[in-house]
Amino acid sequence: MTQADLISPARFLARLPVNFSRVPRMLRGLYYAGIRNREKTLSLAWALERTSQLHPERPAVMDETRNLNYRQFNAWANRLAWALKADGVKHGSVVAVMLENRLEQLALLAALAKLGAVGALLNTTQRGKVLTHSLNLAKPAFFAIGEELVEAFTEVRGDVQGAERPCYWLADRDTLQDAGSAPSGWVNLAQRTVGQSEVNLPDSQQVRLKDPCFYIYTSGTTGMPKASITSHGKWIKAYGGFGHAGLALQNTDVLYLTLPLYHSNAVTVSWGSALAGGAALAVRRKFSASAFWKDVAYYNATCFGYIGELCRYLLNQPVCPEEKNNSLTCMIGNGLRPSIWNEFKTRFEVQRITEFYASSEGNIGFTNVFNFDNTVGYSPATFAIVGYDLDNDRPVRNAKGFLEKTSQGQPGLLISEISKKWPFDGYTDPAKSEAAILRNVFKKGDAWYNTGDLMRNIGCKHAQFVDRLGDTFRWKGENVSTTEVESLLGAFPGVEDAVVYGVEIPETNGRCGMAALRLSAGAQLDPQALAQYLDQEMPAYAAPLFIRLLTEVETTGTFKYKKTDLKQVAYDPAQTQDPLLVRLPGSDSFEPVCSLTYGKIQTASYRF
Repeated sequence: MTQADLISPARFLARLPVNFSRVPRMLRGLYYAGIRNREKTLSLAWALERTSQLHPERPAVMDETRNLNYRQFNAWANRLAWALKADGVKHGSVVAVMLENRLEQLALLAALAKLGAVGALLNTTQRGKVLTHSLNLAKPAFFAIGEELVEAFTEVRGDVQGAERPCYWLADRDTLQDAGSAPSGWVNLAQRTVGQSEVNLPDSQQVRLKDPCFYIYTSGTTGMPKASITSHGKWIKAYGGFGHAGLALQNTDVLYLTLPLYHSNAVTVSWGSALAGGAALAVRRKFSASAFWKDVAYYNATCFGYIGELCRYLLNQPVCPEEKNNSLTCMIGNGLRPSIWNEFKTRFEVQRITEFYASSEGNIGFTNVFNFDNTVGYSPATFAIVGYDLDNDRPVRNAKGFLEKTSQGQPGLLISEISKKWPFDGYTDPAKSEAAILRNVFKKGDAWYNTGDLMRNIGCKHAQFVDRLGDTFRWKGENVSTTEVESLLGAFPGVEDAVVYGVEIPETNGRCGMAALRLSAGAQLDPQALAQYLDQEMPAYAAPLFIRLLTEVETTGTFKYKKTDLKQVAYDPAQTQDPLLVRLPGSDSFEPVCSLTYGKIQTASYRF
């Protein structure tokens, strides 16, 4: 963090005039974000039907071959909903949904929302035991599977409770034109919609803010995934906070979306933002850095939904003709690192970066409403950033047993008060939900949600993301943020991906840094230049001592790094064929780790 990142009252007030034209949308957004009455009948279905009434002929969803307006899309969702209702899907029914990014998935989720049913959004990359676990965790009464994922589902079907009944099948094609022929024993959902009514269902008027909308799974970078509950209330808060107050798209805008539709960034943040303004959602099956700007031009996209890694992939691409004078004016997402923020904004001429902070299970969100740089933005929720003891992995309590807030600019644990206005929906497993709650925080009897993330208060209810607690380690008596080190390594010439984690060295305290790097095609790592760069860019305690060179970096379906296996192998050459490097004490360069060097490190022959 630099001093320029702090937001003083004077700096905040100076930014207000340029946002005056957005005040009506911002106020509307704050209204939706602040509704306390959880019995109120507002939902994703309400938002879609309202937008369809306001902008019936404007584009709603599109892909490479299709462009449906809001009237057509809402009618499609209604046909699906009536068909599902006839089969017994009702308010509270859980339906497992396994489709890749297709318009069919959006229509299906809209149909479920109209019925008050819950879509369990399965990660399409899961297989085997992990997929079995995720399916059984949701206890679905119905299953809707895309043709492209039937094989993965069939492999585990025998171990999934309730999956012995006929399941819905959707052909991997434009099912509006050709429903295809379902395999024996499957129900062709597209055929079931033929002849169904296109009128809005009365059921949608009974869906309340407190009702679950989606089950969204944690990425499972460690352990088995958990299913978090996204209520319609949480979706409406995103619709207001991100859609109205944050982006404020209009019905002439197109939001380009390549993020997986089983993730909150896609189905809650991006879709909610489009619906809030009557904008169109252009969906791509999978992200492609090389095709990105061609797609932007094809759709005349004005906005895109991002996560930080996608931005770095785009920066690493060579300049192409389509990026010049492109149509993008804004973007919404999270994880854009300060080290590339200005470079990205300048190179691609993006005017507004609506960075946000939120989690599928949490009760708090930040949005960069006022378009400051290097911040996750502002939150209307009641939050605090408190001291955290990394050595003992727990918040710091004072002599009276309460937590204490950190000073401005200092990192600490972000917590959010649980109240009627800011409820905590948590997970499907009550024990998991209780484990995420801190009690007796500032007074006896209060309850706060533990985000598990380190943040900085930078002033005027704005915050800056620091790191996830599991991704922070301590070395030489100092706390090291893996996110910040990854960001700096990513700026070193030739580095395409950087994954940083802490590893133990015998007879030392804490964990030192290790970085797994993937280089650009044709790039060679200069060990001495890297050591010199680390010396210049970061303090000695933060600089990685070990390097592992990877040909591929394993990530989750939402582009989060999988660090568990990397940590287990650490710098042991017997456990990997990947090149390993170490910077020994007093050296100005990195050198290979052979079995002899590894043995000396293990016997503490070197004084790190």
